Amino acid sequence: MNYLERAQELKDTLLEDRQTIHQFAETGFDLPKTSSYVAKKLREYGCQPQQVGRCGVSCTVGHGGKTILLRADMDALPMAEESGLPFAAKNGHCHSCGHDIHTAMLLCAAKMLKERENELKGTVKFMFQPAEELLSGAKDMIAAGILENPTVDAAVGMHIFSGLPFSRSGHILYHCGPVMNSGDTVRVRITGLAAHGSMPFQGVDAINIAAHLTLALQEIISREIPAQKEAVVLVGTISGGASPNTVAGEAELGVTLRAESMELRNFLLKRVKEISEATAAVYRGSASVNVEVSVPPLYNEPELTKEIAGYAANLLPQGTVEEIPKLNGGEDFTYVAQKVPAAFLILGGGSIDEGYKYSQHNPKIRFNETAFPAGAAMLAHCAEAWLEHNQ
Repeated sequence: MNYLERAQELKDTLLEDRQTIHQFAETGFDLPKTSSYVAKKLREYGCQPQQVGRCGVSCTVGHGGKTILLRADMDALPMAEESGLPFAAKNGHCHSCGHDIHTAMLLCAAKMLKERENELKGTVKFMFQPAEELLSGAKDMIAAGILENPTVDAAVGMHIFSGLPFSRSGHILYHCGPVMNSGDTVRVRITGLAAHGSMPFQGVDAINIAAHLTLALQEIISREIPAQKEAVVLVGTISGGASPNTVAGEAELGVTLRAESMELRNFLLKRVKEISEATAAVYRGSASVNVEVSVPPLYNEPELTKEIAGYAANLLPQGTVEEIPKLNGGEDFTYVAQKVPAAFLILGGGSIDEGYKYSQHNPKIRFNETAFPAGAAMLAHCAEAWLEHNQ
């Protein structure tokens, strides 16, 4: 089978799947419509889907031999969509990271591989994962046995990107070695003392502490991290206070940390705790720091990554498979990559030069639908080729 030609034949179905899932736009582990839809489609293709973990879906195609895992994430983000698409979600959630496309492409790959099941030289396992945006879904499915029965020998993941200089439509991009940064979600709870707004001296203003802490945390990057190293300290949320005329007794910061190495990541975690506690103490309050979600840097096994990229280059038009520098995002596919050799690739879904000016996590983001068949074909073709060359 020429998987690229077959994916083009299935394009209407691929787009229908994407648009249907897009309208659901469910978040975290709460994916009843999305996971049910995935399981229904897999059964239509002759597969036997099973629930893995809290709401993940998996099945296998092929028989015996070695096993390669193909992974797609399914969850959306809790933001209202502003894309203007006719199939835009209207439930206050938004597939602004492209996970609906990942799911639709993997469904298409599953259909094509099922059609070739008797020719496969081993087994393909499919991992439809929840809660990537919480950096928790992969860990949940691994704990539930996704990498066992049959044992997974290699894994491939892929993420579509839009609105970036390098995200040209239909291009496959890869990087060997460390490819994405760590990701940590830190909750800083500040305790002060509530008081009447007319007598602030009787209280300890938690909002004032939060404001000083927000500024202080920015100094980690500008003063404590070498310019050539990749790191992010982002205060993404601030909440606190009960009324405009009351000194706030409590406040809370939601902080995201990203780092290129475990050493740098541990340093950031240490400094956030130290600065939070010390800043709160300066203004007569206290702070507690809790790491809620944590994922290490993602590592692409170089030999496997080059092999998968080579198979993609054999399938796709010349010049559309490119090696790029590492990225600065985070990915919970890293938990899979810690257990088995893994390759995580990027699919271009529309570059700035092509008119796609909004990127990931922007509620106005759009993707070039012409790129989707290339992604589905790449997944299926590379899985079959890897099995043929690695038994």
